[in-house]
Amino acid sequence: MADDMMTIHLKVWRQAGPDKQGRFENYTVEKVNPHMSFLEMLDVVNETLIHDGEEPIEFDSDCREGICGTCGFVINGQAHGEERGTTVCQLHMRSFSDGETIVVEPWRARAFPVIKDLVVDRDSFDRIIAAGGYVSVGTGPKPDANSVKIGKDVSDKAFDAAACIGCGACVAACPNASAALFTGAKVSQLAMLPQGKPERGRRARRMVHQMQEEGFGNCSNIGECEAACPKEISIQNIAKMKREYLRAIFTDS
Repeated sequence: MADDMMTIHLKVWRQAGPDKQGRFENYTVEKVNPHMSFLEMLDVVNETLIHDGEEPIEFDSDCREGICGTCGFVINGQAHGEERGTTVCQLHMRSFSDGETIVVEPWRARAFPVIKDLVVDRDSFDRIIAAGGYVSVGTGPKPDANSVKIGKDVSDKAFDAAACIGCGACVAACPNASAALFTGAKVSQLAMLPQGKPERGRRARRMVHQMQEEGFGNCSNIGECEAACPKEISIQNIAKMKREYLRAIFTDS
């Protein structure tokens, strides 16, 4: 196993606070097990920093199973790293080479201000959801499984949109820092299902307007968001959101 150990060189963005000047700092990590996740490797770095009386690198994480959307930063210029359909907590060190230099920095977007180091404030996503990403009408008691007929093609598309974990990689990857994929997924998943249809117009208007107020850029259909998304959410959801929004504007429903 010792022969498999790696030496990794890191260039990590360090920023003491939102109003502080940031900078890259260099770290060399020796004896890195290739089966470690990227966050486990950072844990090792932080243990060394704490032992030496230095400030550890701040980063977000929670489940470390790729399902919560808490973790996320840019690795070598790509959100979550180069592995497609993978969150940074599920990215393993075997994806890198012995002696490689890895550049690590936070999401870059005006709507995602840096809190400290690799941690950004993603409350803007919460405010978009609070604007309309829910069902408030009474749906009655829990129905039997087949009492509401929903075609498989529709349910599959709704489920695919609902897989969005709100990590923000789409924003970080987009050259315009657009949140259209996130908002589109949240609008689409409810607009396609019977429970979400009564509020579909109000939902689309409110969520799109809130997205714009948060300072996200406009979608120019480049597709980087879909490529960076760890759940591989389709950009078709952006088109669906735009249709829902236009329908709401012209029909006032």
